[in-house]
Amino acid sequence: MAKKVGVRDIAERAGVAISTVSHALNGTASISETVRARVLEVAGEMGYLAQRQVKGAIATITKVMVAVPEDALPERDVNLVSWTILRALTDVCAARGIKVIPFKLVEGAQPEGVVRAARGAGVDGLVLFHDDRARLLADIQKAGIPAVLINGEDASMALDSVTPGNRFAAQRATDWLLGLGFDRVVHLTWEGRKTVRRRLDGYLDALAEAGRSKEADVLVAKGYEPEWGAARVKDWLAAGGPQGSTALFCAADNLAFGAIKALREAGLGVPEDVSVMGFDGVALGEFHEPPLTTVNIPLNEFAVEALGLLQQRIVAKSETRAARRVELGCDIVVRDSVAQPSIL
Repeated sequence: MAKKVGVRDIAERAGVAISTVSHALNGTASISETVRARVLEVAGEMGYLAQRQVKGAIATITKVMVAVPEDALPERDVNLVSWTILRALTDVCAARGIKVIPFKLVEGAQPEGVVRAARGAGVDGLVLFHDDRARLLADIQKAGIPAVLINGEDASMALDSVTPGNRFAAQRATDWLLGLGFDRVVHLTWEGRKTVRRRLDGYLDALAEAGRSKEADVLVAKGYEPEWGAARVKDWLAAGGPQGSTALFCAADNLAFGAIKALREAGLGVPEDVSVMGFDGVALGEFHEPPLTTVNIPLNEFAVEALGLLQQRIVAKSETRAARRVELGCDIVVRDSVAQPSIL
């Protein structure tokens, strides 16, 4: 096993006294910014800061309940976003010695069920996955159980939450497509959770700032599965389809996969006739034909952020502590499904 790094080790490498390291790490004395920066840099390089963070999490969190909607549980291609986040969460909990108690959120079931289950299991906190129904969030907040919402949006800001920066990322993606010179950018979405609506908001924001609001063209599918994306694109093509150089910006990679299938079946090339962009960054996109240009969400970072918020909530032990909403930045991954109109 690797040797644990201690204050003495940091002091030796930084060339300072042990007491100086202690004061720098704990902020208990006035130290020059240069010395403090050097101590923190060394502590980070040697893994001490991560080691200390894990130790703190173990001290405050020993058992959590992870509540997941039943439709997110089956391990299949269309659930890659859910499973990537869940795997990262279980891996982080395992590394920190935190026991995970699973709970299935059944559609139509009474929201108070998860509260009873959490109390009965004696967990330190609750990690709520996707489900942002107002009544459910209100019941959890009222019960006083430390909780954090992953990949959902609490409009009342009563619970801590971690979500992608959906609106900003969608605006950035639409800006990028407009900047490439497309005559038309069409948005393919579905009636999903609040987080999905933020992607539509970002698309509309970009058109508004570009002075192209009247060009908004939104296609609403019946669901996020590829078959629903394909069905909606077929209807779109039957009604006239692309006009000039067209990019199809999809609110999920799954919709993009279905859209590409429908376009090809109609004899259209991607990106030769229509460029297609997704949103999620699931692994399948890289191996799709053509490889999918997408907005990449840092799915593996949700777990650490969520547990950090949960730990803060537990330590604070205060009902008056304001809820935190952490939005993770997203990147555009450029692949072959989008091509600049002028070079086609």
